[in-house]
Amino acid sequence: MAAQVPTMAVPTDAQLIQAQADLWRQSLCFLTPMALRCAIQLGIPTAIHRLGGTTSLPDLVTALSLPPSKTPYLGRLLRMLVTSGTLASTEAGVYCLNAVSYLLVDGIVVDGEASQKAIVLATSSRHYLEAALGLADWFKKDVPPPLPSPFEHVHGAALFEESMALLDPESDKVFHEALAAHDHLGIGTILRECHDLFKGLESLTDCCGGDGTTARAIVQAFPHIKCHVLDLPKVIEKAPPSDAVNYVAGDLFHSIPPAQAVLLKLVLHFWSDEDCINILAHCKKAIPSREMGGKVIVIDIVVGSASGTMLETQMLMDMLMLVCTRGKQRDENDWAAIFTKAGFSDYKIINKLGVRGVIEVYP
Repeated sequence: MAAQVPTMAVPTDAQLIQAQADLWRQSLCFLTPMALRCAIQLGIPTAIHRLGGTTSLPDLVTALSLPPSKTPYLGRLLRMLVTSGTLASTEAGVYCLNAVSYLLVDGIVVDGEASQKAIVLATSSRHYLEAALGLADWFKKDVPPPLPSPFEHVHGAALFEESMALLDPESDKVFHEALAAHDHLGIGTILRECHDLFKGLESLTDCCGGDGTTARAIVQAFPHIKCHVLDLPKVIEKAPPSDAVNYVAGDLFHSIPPAQAVLLKLVLHFWSDEDCINILAHCKKAIPSREMGGKVIVIDIVVGSASGTMLETQMLMDMLMLVCTRGKQRDENDWAAIFTKAGFSDYKIINKLGVRGVIEVYP
């Protein structure tokens, strides 16, 4: 006897009204980053900061050198920014910076990294949006592995590769600035909240460490740690001179400088499971036994470790990986599987970084 398929009850009027509102909100939410992009391009956060952190609408129009006729339209934009949580406001019509807009002020340095506006400009760029618009066509096409990302499928170029620099040098520069802003923000919090993470370490290799911002912050907090920064030759040759860290030009898929610990900060989500297992296997070769203090420190999203808006952010970051890379964000089971396949015996997750987690992986 065939199983009966459950039927959905007809929604009530109240449910239909709510569903329609939800559908409108979900269909139009792309306008939120567009409003934020506009605010950055106009210089709104920086202007408010220069006005002392608060301002009225007329004063802001003057500070931005906008035509007075645009005042009511700017008011509508500001109202959207307040509603989305980018700005704060008072009943008296005064607009104020909050934690979000503070990150978008030119010249502000937070945890060793300057303004985060490149992240907004990158993710709201036409290249990202066009890749997302091509998602359905990408799903329908059956192509042999290695499977290109929708971004590669649409643009014929890959993020952070030479092909992107050839396609659009200006956008490629913004994408790299966004990557640096994304990677470096939070190291101060890690050093403060996860102090024991580096306790007892004598040496550390920061894989894909870029210009050494993270490594220098670690050495400043723990001067006894000898830090290596491993990255591609084209990255290392642009790194600023430093007596605090040792720069190594190389490829983490081939060899990793030996150290007591290896750091993979926001690296593995760019890669497939197979690539991650390969990277982790090289990490295991580079460190001593657990008894000798050997470990790999993975700083990345652990999907499902948060709730509410934090969980939604984790899911959005996974969609970003789906659209723009060949990697993905992973839940704890995913992480456990690749750690085991790479030959590691145990791991510990520390959830003190909001969307991201810190994972200590032991040989």
